[in-house]
Amino acid sequence: MSPGRRNAPAARTDSAVPQQPTPDSVPDATRDPVPVTETPAPSVASPAEDAYVSRETPTREEDDPPLAMEAMRAVQILNPSGEVTMPRPERTRVMCVANQKGGVGKTTTTVNLAVALALHGNRVLVVDLDPQGNASTGLNVPHHTGVPDVYDCLINSVPLEEVAQGVEGIPNLWCVPATIDLAGAEIELVSVVARESRLVRAIDAYPGHFDYVFIDCPPSLGLLTVNALVAAQEVLIPIQCEYYALEGLNQLINNINLVRQHLNPRLDVSTILLTMYDRRTRLADAVEQDVRNHFGDKVLQAVIPRNVRVSEAPSYGQSVMTYDPGSRGATSYFEAAQEIAERGIKEPVSRNA
Repeated sequence: MSPGRRNAPAARTDSAVPQQPTPDSVPDATRDPVPVTETPAPSVASPAEDAYVSRETPTREEDDPPLAMEAMRAVQILNPSGEVTMPRPERTRVMCVANQKGGVGKTTTTVNLAVALALHGNRVLVVDLDPQGNASTGLNVPHHTGVPDVYDCLINSVPLEEVAQGVEGIPNLWCVPATIDLAGAEIELVSVVARESRLVRAIDAYPGHFDYVFIDCPPSLGLLTVNALVAAQEVLIPIQCEYYALEGLNQLINNINLVRQHLNPRLDVSTILLTMYDRRTRLADAVEQDVRNHFGDKVLQAVIPRNVRVSEAPSYGQSVMTYDPGSRGATSYFEAAQEIAERGIKEPVSRNA
């Protein structure tokens, strides 16, 4: 190998390594001053640029609120004074929470809306019509085998007041639990007289007065869901902000229309609630726009985000309203409950229980 070839890589290596300054290369006062290039000042955004914040870029207040703000929200949601701060309807509003797709937040919505309304002065009854009994779990109501439950009301005509249990820690809230026995009710109801109206008779015969009755439906369109639709005046549909949640919505709306035509003419889809909203994805925005364009004012302005506190709460036998009242999930459900209350028939909030 020639000397030129051996020295070529060395020359490239020397050029890549920064050279230490030699005494001759350091300027002194006797030499000409070295021109200094001024560093440009950082550009200042205009007020218009500051005003725009992308939905996919969470602000500090939204994602990591200060402790003081979180404490204020917690006090507002828990309402320790017990005052009636949400409007109470003139007559009982029976709301069926239904969607044939599983995992869209039916039970979570039922539990948290019921707790929010009860904490703010409304008398609320939750009817757990899902054989899994998740609403009973979320409210910490016993629902093991042998406990009187909604099955006894539907099949054995047991009065509802003998089955309803008060929810611990929330004075204005009661729950009719569901046990595993309810799984066989679909088959047993087939041969029962007036099988579609068993639940509405039980609710109408209840001697007490409720402001709200929430019926948590199973993820199907069987006889249990039909009983809930016949008993209800309003349907609340939670919709997950994903494409699959929209796919079966037409079939649910068709079934609701059939029940309205043949069994319950007063039934109306009054409320749509968007759940599991992930602001980091454009899909969530697209689903939200499609739902709002189709259903219009029936869609609540409050949107339920994905929040780990909402998922953690049932493992402690609580709703997110009592588990972490300062979280984004609790705040969103509180806003949804307030919007539902204000959309209903209002009366002075000073009315006594």
